[in-house]
Amino acid sequence: MNDLDARLLAAHDAGDRQALVALYTEAAEGASDPAAAGFFLTQAYVFALDTGHPAAQHLRARLVADGREEP
Repeated sequence: MNDLDARLLAAHDAGDRQALVALYTEAAEGASDPAAAGFFLTQAYVFALDTGHPAAQHLRARLVADGREEP
């Protein structure tokens, strides 16, 4: 398990949804597989919506640009 995986699991265990936005965004940016990047970005967006995180609009724009969300 790498450090990011450990931090994601710890944030899930703690119920820290704000941290999950940042951690899933980090995972998306570090993913070499486009499908994995899209999955992580979607997770970041879901947690951003759930928490009213200010990054939600930016994450949605990235999903739209990647063809994973309707404009």
